[in-house]
Amino acid sequence: MTKKEVWKEIRSWIIAIGFILVLRGFVVQTFHVPSGSMKNTILTGDFLIINRLKYGVKLPFTDCYPLRIAKPKRGDIIVFRYPVQERNPIANTNFVKRCMAIEGDTVLIRHKQLFINGNPEEANYTSYRDPKEYPPLDLDNETFQKLWENRKLRRYPYVRDNFGPIVVPKNYVFAMGDNRDNSDDSRFWGPVPMNFISGTPIFVYWSWRPNISFRSFLRKVRWERIGKIFTNSK
Repeated sequence: MTKKEVWKEIRSWIIAIGFILVLRGFVVQTFHVPSGSMKNTILTGDFLIINRLKYGVKLPFTDCYPLRIAKPKRGDIIVFRYPVQERNPIANTNFVKRCMAIEGDTVLIRHKQLFINGNPEEANYTSYRDPKEYPPLDLDNETFQKLWENRKLRRYPYVRDNFGPIVVPKNYVFAMGDNRDNSDDSRFWGPVPMNFISGTPIFVYWSWRPNISFRSFLRKVRWERIGKIFTNSK
């Protein structure tokens, strides 16, 4: 092989790798679901392809959107960076939840029933698996809002079933898992900055059951979920 042919081969690989990096950095990304907080919409062991252009062009490895196309809507499934930053070992971990409220919305939960702007949530994707109900915190609305915005409710399980009311700040969203009794979400660690959101799931490209050994490969793989498309927010 001549030097010219070698360089041509190297150049083709450089172009291919560059294209993949651009695609991965700006257009799509992959995401492995490690928990059951979105069950039954998304299952533990699902591998997702994420649309990074849903809300605009975001620079890789940053929270900067030089071009904003849209903002999250109520009901959107979103992938975002964990918003609690101070010396937190999972600060750069991605989460997948559902955007339940946007800036300016009032959020209230009473006896596990979610209210947005005074309207009760009516959705078929939610699940409640724990019959226990935690009582509400004895706090006035202003104090609750401040504690929530400052992410000071992470150690209080009581806010799971009785929460707020709070108003979502500007440029933030309120995110919750569909598995309401088993989801670490905005009830506990506060609002999600919109710039932390990287996109929305497009489809499941692979899925397996974590509790089954690789020796039972045919049973481990959830064949029926491969190719599942997320067609809309609901």
